[in-house]
Amino acid sequence: MANDLAKEVNSRRTFAIISHPDAGKTTLTEKLLLFGGAIRDAGTVKGKKTGKYATSDWMEIEKQRGISVTSSVMQFQYDDFRINILDTPGHQDFSEDTYRTLMAVDSAVMIIDSAKGIEEQTLKLFKVCKMRGIPIFTFINKLDRQGRQPLELLAEIEEVLDIETYPMNWPIGMGKEFYGIYDRYYKRIEQYRTDEASRFLPLDDDGEVTGDHPIKQTGLYDQALEEVMLLDEAGNEFSVEKLTEGEMTPVFFGSALTAFGVQTFLETYLKFAPSPQPRKSNLGEIEPASEGFSGFVFKIQANMNPAHRDRIAFVRICSGEFERGMSVTLARTGKQFKLSQSTQFLADDRSTVNKAVSGDIIGLYDTGTYQIGDSIAEGKKIIQYEKLPQFTPELFVKVTAKNVMKQKSFQKGIHQLVQEGAVQLFKTYRMEDYILGAVGQLQFEVFVHRMKNEYNSDVIMEPMGSKIARWIENDQIDESVSSQRSLLVKDRFDNPVFLFENDFALRWFMDKNPAIQLRDPMEID
Repeated sequence: MANDLAKEVNSRRTFAIISHPDAGKTTLTEKLLLFGGAIRDAGTVKGKKTGKYATSDWMEIEKQRGISVTSSVMQFQYDDFRINILDTPGHQDFSEDTYRTLMAVDSAVMIIDSAKGIEEQTLKLFKVCKMRGIPIFTFINKLDRQGRQPLELLAEIEEVLDIETYPMNWPIGMGKEFYGIYDRYYKRIEQYRTDEASRFLPLDDDGEVTGDHPIKQTGLYDQALEEVMLLDEAGNEFSVEKLTEGEMTPVFFGSALTAFGVQTFLETYLKFAPSPQPRKSNLGEIEPASEGFSGFVFKIQANMNPAHRDRIAFVRICSGEFERGMSVTLARTGKQFKLSQSTQFLADDRSTVNKAVSGDIIGLYDTGTYQIGDSIAEGKKIIQYEKLPQFTPELFVKVTAKNVMKQKSFQKGIHQLVQEGAVQLFKTYRMEDYILGAVGQLQFEVFVHRMKNEYNSDVIMEPMGSKIARWIENDQIDESVSSQRSLLVKDRFDNPVFLFENDFALRWFMDKNPAIQLRDPMEID
């Protein structure tokens, strides 16, 4: 039985796709699902008039804007592997959701636009992966358009990201003169826009196309050959150990939009990507193939099915095997309950899951039991996995219901959306006015949109501008120290928090009130 579990766990590959907005993240996800047979027709985020939208962009506002603003989970089978893809929001305002998602994966796929290279959001997300030692695979996208020179892109990745690169394949031309890729790993050339039967050209012992094939008549073939020779002689040697430790990234070139190079990427990724890894907990490292189910909640999403007004807690399984109906203990409360309603995903398409193993992502129907970061374990065992990062909100607004007769809908909506973690809720001390905090403005826009469409509650937002939030160590705090420049509020767990107008107000307050200990919110549980 233990061997069967280990075999199942080893077949799992769980990864996140990270990139700057518009680099092609959602398009690549679609094509991977297409090759996995999970969908028959890939929607494109550009083709709004066709009525086709990306499978992973299920929320109404995502379909309207053509961007991802929430992490999606998709699962499919390919050969002997069970793949869990987490498609993350590219927009920087939703980086908190992305950071939490990166805690639930074993590897990451970084997409880079061949014309733009490393962009701001890519750099931020890469740093989180590097910090966690997550193996990273790089897909340089949009080779069907004119972009920067491949050697220049490699140099930028190594210099800016401080990681070694190893190109698994190499482009032959680009844009209108894109002929395909020279596949260093599989020792073949994959031709662009050719019939399946003639797509691959074998290479001889010298690494050249045999015979007098037309591709050899292009100067771009000779250029690619020279560059590959340069890589062989002066480039990095491929190292599985360095890849596993996050010190080397295999690089693939292709075009997600035309699906070119995607299948080759997927097959090579599956050969080298890690299976589920051990996780740190209060009981030490938990092995993925060890007996006894356990996992943690990294995301909560309300109204994935608007008709049912449901709420789903996304759980990364860290050990053992999940079986529907099993009893578990929630570490935070010590309470036991049965997991009777469970689901697996293809974006908003869901099916009941009866069994799942370590590495899988499952959804549990939630009536308010779970919080982000909660750990659950089979039986009476108390297992608490590492805490998830919490961001400091930077922008603040006062929020009220437009229609006072709809307070019930307003209260339900605000509390459910806050529990998802997209915005943070604060209250003033005496009047208990509601204040929302967020990392970026788009989070407020999504909040307004969802309150109206999912909870039938129009809201009024009064901007308060940017503030510096600091939690307070002391249990007791005198309300009289609150002022306009250092506003005292409570978070949703009733912990006291100061919202400072600026750095000067923060420093002035600390000088005047040395007895009050302030904490950086990144360190708050």
